[in-house]
Amino acid sequence: MRISKEDLNLLIQFQRNEITEHFFYDILSKRGKGKNRGVLEKISSDELKHYNIIKNFTNLEIKENKFFIYKNLILTYIFGLTFGIKIMENGESKAQKSYENLINNLDENEKEIFKNILLDENKHENELLSLIDEEKVNFIGSIVLGINDALIELTGALAGLTFTLKNSSLIFVVGFITGFAATLSMASSEYLSKKAEKDKNAGKASIYTGITYILTVVLLMFPYLIFKNYTVAFIITLIMAILVILITSFFVSTVKELSFKNRFIEMAFLSLGIAFVSYIFGYVLRILFNVEV
Repeated sequence: MRISKEDLNLLIQFQRNEITEHFFYDILSKRGKGKNRGVLEKISSDELKHYNIIKNFTNLEIKENKFFIYKNLILTYIFGLTFGIKIMENGESKAQKSYENLINNLDENEKEIFKNILLDENKHENELLSLIDEEKVNFIGSIVLGINDALIELTGALAGLTFTLKNSSLIFVVGFITGFAATLSMASSEYLSKKAEKDKNAGKASIYTGITYILTVVLLMFPYLIFKNYTVAFIITLIMAILVILITSFFVSTVKELSFKNRFIEMAFLSLGIAFVSYIFGYVLRILFNVEV
């Protein structure tokens, strides 16, 4: 095979991707159990085989991308196996298009070799999709419900409280009581809703909703515990709300293969829009009732 400089660089990139994926799936397989472990071991082995095939063309030893491995492992440990697999598969989908372009420059025997690699990659995707039976993903609706409701309700309530009460300690107490009561209410509502649908996991769904709701409440209330200046506390709360929206949108869009941009804009618009309306409402009430704290 006569390799142009451009194709050689592309092959080196493929080679690095294959050895990186080999180590990534090898590490995941050691954490896996049962069927998951066997599938991940098989995929790791196939990626190493692909690396060696490409090495026959480049005649180079290529090191794995350690940063990429550790970054994706950290994300996997935080967000779960499904998320980690989706992130890796997104990268493979881009690589497959490049493989297809390269194939056009090869002779028939070489084309067959790379077509087999592509077939393996497509097979891997189907095998990996079969692993997606993760509790965190099964209850993603309940998780998102807890986060979304806490963000929308609490940012709105805090905007109103901040510019009505104008006292960080008082806002923290009132806001936390409001958030705690809302947590119990939301968890109960989720349980009753799932129970009405005859969902046998109604209890777990309500727990996921309740936990994510109260964690979001704690996160949003924390600045009022630290900063005496209520304006500073509110600004930091809004920044934290945007970060939560960013992370949640990234998680959901990756796992469910949705548009990250649309998801983020929708959640941010709802949360910040309601906060603005609540601020105006709180300000009007303060003027109307001549509230002084």
